[in-house]
Amino acid sequence: MSTFAETIVYILSFAIIVVSSNQISKLFLKIKLPLITGFLFIGILTGPYVLNFVPQKAIKSLNFVNDISLSFIAFAAGAELYLREFRSRRKSIKWMTIGQLFFTFVLGGAGMFLLTDVIQFTNGMSVESRLAVSILTGIIFVARSPVSAIAIINEQRASGPFTQTTIGVTVLTDVLIIILFSIGLSISQYLISGIDFSFNTILILMAELSVSLFVGYLLGRLLVLILSIQVTTDVKIFMILFSGYSIFILAKFVKVYTNNLFSYEFYIEPLLICIIGSFYVTNFSKFRREFLKIVSKVTPIIYLIFFTLTGLSVSLDVIITSWAIAIVLLFLRIFSMIIGSFVGGVLAGDSMRFNKVGWMSYITQAGVAIGLLTVVEETFPDWGTNLATILLTVIVINQFIGPPMLKWVLNYVGETHLHASGIDGKQRVVIFGLENQSYALAQQLKRNNWQVSIVTLRTNFDSDNYSDVKIQTINNFSLNELSNCGADKASTIVALKTDEENYEICKLAYDKFGTKSIVVRVNNYYNYNRFQELGAIVVCPSTAIIRLLDHYVRSPQATSLLLGEGDNKDTVDIEIKNKDIHGITLRNLRIPSDIIILSTKRKGQMIISTGYTRIRYGDILTVVGSIKSINELRLRFEGE
Repeated sequence: MSTFAETIVYILSFAIIVVSSNQISKLFLKIKLPLITGFLFIGILTGPYVLNFVPQKAIKSLNFVNDISLSFIAFAAGAELYLREFRSRRKSIKWMTIGQLFFTFVLGGAGMFLLTDVIQFTNGMSVESRLAVSILTGIIFVARSPVSAIAIINEQRASGPFTQTTIGVTVLTDVLIIILFSIGLSISQYLISGIDFSFNTILILMAELSVSLFVGYLLGRLLVLILSIQVTTDVKIFMILFSGYSIFILAKFVKVYTNNLFSYEFYIEPLLICIIGSFYVTNFSKFRREFLKIVSKVTPIIYLIFFTLTGLSVSLDVIITSWAIAIVLLFLRIFSMIIGSFVGGVLAGDSMRFNKVGWMSYITQAGVAIGLLTVVEETFPDWGTNLATILLTVIVINQFIGPPMLKWVLNYVGETHLHASGIDGKQRVVIFGLENQSYALAQQLKRNNWQVSIVTLRTNFDSDNYSDVKIQTINNFSLNELSNCGADKASTIVALKTDEENYEICKLAYDKFGTKSIVVRVNNYYNYNRFQELGAIVVCPSTAIIRLLDHYVRSPQATSLLLGEGDNKDTVDIEIKNKDIHGITLRNLRIPSDIIILSTKRKGQMIISTGYTRIRYGDILTVVGSIKSINELRLRFEGE
């Protein structure tokens, strides 16, 4: 069989394994393990050391798949670094990142150097080669997993200073680690080749880094051009993937060409180039939202392919002989992170409560770390696979223990919001009047994660009929009674009583509680203005149905959208409480692609909004979109 035919067979075999991996890995979610772990497991199971569905020689034929995946993983990492969103925690993020980079790299690398005497594939190496292995290990130790961290944070609905620092450090570290890796890889090549390290060597390293940054800028401009072309999203995805793969081809060409021309391999770092290109699009172009939409759409597929292929490449024989070393390296990494997080937190002036547990936020590793390992394998074929396998074992263990630790520490610092009350006072409503409409309204609000209670004067009702809603009985509508039932802490009050009783409730809420939103159902239209003077939102049943039908006739799609009648769609008000959002223009807000901002309300007044309208702390945005995207937006915008 020809080489080309063999490659086609290998690709088809791998495609079948990927489809199987996608289905079987979902079982890992049921036992609370990440999908990435499932992908790796299926890859190992079908690889050359177990079922041998894909032989060892086939893996080299699939290197192009690895390059395409790595380029897109770098795109995804760069897209996470949106500078405008980390302003308020800039000091903490800076010092925490410095602490993590320095101590994790230095302690991790030093520890690995001491272990090279007992590791089988390193104990016969020269001191220079051992130093190279140690440098690369220290760098891999620093790598994080933004995807895993953000997934856990969204799952826990976490928001607050600790959470913002965690996201900022995780994302920034993954960007810096690629720069550090490009330098470390070049130094390691010098050490192993035996070339003297001189001032000229430093100049060449700086030239390699500068060229990589410049090519990254050019790639960013190319990505902007691709996104500006009027073609379908699928075509743009193909062009973006091809542009990323082309960078890897360019890097290999430059390496071979300079070696033939100057007898020296000039190395430009493709991962760094891709991450800079993505960073440029995210921060300096008007196509940020479209690019993020493409990244979010393609990333799950890329991760499925990449981690399944990584599992195929794992050398089980090395794991069997070196598992004890992997455990030692695991604890070494955790120890270095404890020191780095504590020192970084102290320098930033963070709370000691945060500093003691901050390290638990950064255990998880995944995409970029494994991507760097594949580069090590390819660059150092003699021992790169052995090192990659040991460190991959550490990464897999981190995938097991990292997410639970992050969940625990987010709960410990009190920044999770898993219960109905997302943010105190924001989603708490008191409904006055026990009837079918109030009960139906309470159930609907509960489904949308509001804390709801119904207040009534009645005592002769069957509580079993309302077991899923909190019912409170009061004697009258006095200030004390309303305070006792929690109306003073509610952000919204709904009055469904007689007009006189409704007015009594609304007057107290307006004068004494300063309730943000008062909704009242009037029974007599002549009382409409009376309630409006109190700033209440007035619903008149006799006219509301006519107006609703009128809008359905004139604007059926808009009306259905506003009433949340689309599939999994809703319209909500979101108050800006995240200080990092303050001052950002609407056009620069990082929001999901399916979210539309309908209006902006500031200090009780609706303002005419354009893309250049600057958001202020306390503004209320009316948005429409999918429930999932709305929850994500609420978490980011309402988190103080």
